[in-house]
Amino acid sequence: MTPIELVQTASPIIGGIGGAFYFDPATLARGKELGLDGFRFYMLGRCGVLGDVEPKVVQSAMGYFEPGMVTKLWDSARDRVQPREAGREYLACAQNFGIAKFSGLDGLAAYADAAQNVITAQDPAALALFSGIAAEPLASDPAALAMQMTTVLREMRGSVHLVALAACGLSPEMAHRVRRPDDIAMFGWHEGVEVTDDHHTRWQTAETLTDEMLVAAWSCLTEAEGQTIIDTVSAMQAVLAE
Repeated sequence: MTPIELVQTASPIIGGIGGAFYFDPATLARGKELGLDGFRFYMLGRCGVLGDVEPKVVQSAMGYFEPGMVTKLWDSARDRVQPREAGREYLACAQNFGIAKFSGLDGLAAYADAAQNVITAQDPAALALFSGIAAEPLASDPAALAMQMTTVLREMRGSVHLVALAACGLSPEMAHRVRRPDDIAMFGWHEGVEVTDDHHTRWQTAETLTDEMLVAAWSCLTEAEGQTIIDTVSAMQAVLAE
């Protein structure tokens, strides 16, 4: 499998697994204990690695959400919990999710090692959210670490994709309207904005560019390491599908 084939095969699976804990009942329960509802814990927890920054900084790193919604969620959430604390709590939720779901799988240590190689090989320039979560301490439990690495890889592609969208002249708002037309209001945007063929073309170009931009980091893997990643994320995906 070539590096680009590896990226294109692994990325959709990683995307699904890496965010699977976001609104898991255990995550929602922990957020409630901290005084945060699901969306506020999501916003503050996911972006808490950026520190106690202004909403525009969160918007720049997150993309896709309507700015006013980001301001409302971020400011009201950080009035209750410090962002860095929320970031640590959110990552702990990811790690605990991994322990609950993946502890029975084989090869998790080898997977985590291969994933860490990719993460280390990625140039962090312009990738704020990825860089923030990639700098967090690593879990000691193999299943927790495997989920942590998957979440970091998800943020890695997401951050690269925002750069690719900018390079292709497509705003995150319009990319969201192309990619998730049924979730417009949930992300704070109003209905009725026309999505044109040009928007679709630019989004597809950005998707292709994202994969190409990831090749350099993924090329660090041996064939065996690449297969380990595919096998493990496929096994993780199967567990979540049960």
